Amino acid sequence: MRERRGLARWFVTLLATIIPAKGYGEPCLISDATRQLVVVVTPAWDATAGWLTRFGRGPDGEWQPVGVGFPVVVGRSGCGWGLGEHPAQPEGPLKREGDGRAAAGIFTIGPAFGRADRIDTRLAYLPLDRGHWCIDLPDSPHYNQIVHVENVGEQAIAGSTEPMRRDIHLDDDQYKIGFAIGHNPANQPAAGSCIFAHLWIDAQTPTAGCVGLAENSLRPLLAWLDDTAAPRLVLLPEPEYRRLQRSWLLPAAPEPGP
Repeated sequence: MRERRGLARWFVTLLATIIPAKGYGEPCLISDATRQLVVVVTPAWDATAGWLTRFGRGPDGEWQPVGVGFPVVVGRSGCGWGLGEHPAQPEGPLKREGDGRAAAGIFTIGPAFGRADRIDTRLAYLPLDRGHWCIDLPDSPHYNQIVHVENVGEQAIAGSTEPMRRDIHLDDDQYKIGFAIGHNPANQPAAGSCIFAHLWIDAQTPTAGCVGLAENSLRPLLAWLDDTAAPRLVLLPEPEYRRLQRSWLLPAAPEPGP
């Protein structure tokens, strides 16, 4: 009987080591259908630069790195917890409209967008013209949505600071190509809007709250991404990534390149 009790205690201890505890660090639901993972890790909450690594799910279900990683820039204020597919966390800044933070957590990816009629990607693609805007006005019924002025009217875009053809309206190329990051899918007012991966200005200039990459990094990333692989993006400061890696079943923390 004593041996059976000892065996039972050992079995309970074993389960505790292989089944993540719920609550603080509750497991995230990245389904088996997700076969592509884009991981962005920054040094700390307030860091404005980081490293992006691609992972594919192998036949054994384990994540394997794909190709080389890329340097990225994030928000001018770093990052803060966004609204995505991850459980709410008890500590750390929260993403809010206009705070200059990128959204941290786990998010859907797409659609892709750009100025050309088509680009090399297997994501759904939106070709942009001068009438496309992403609405960043918290009181708008179109908040956190890409709209076209022909469909919503001039009044609906009045006051928005997010023209999607920035080359026409703002004289820069940041939205030449890119993809949407699925932060705040319920379009909760003031919780943050229009979070994208797009071209950076340079490696030293942070974004207003998005993920910025060089064009020679973003194009191969877009070419790799595939809607049928249900891709997801993970963005976390390194201490949070290491804290949550096991319970969220994430790949080993990627090491930045040279």
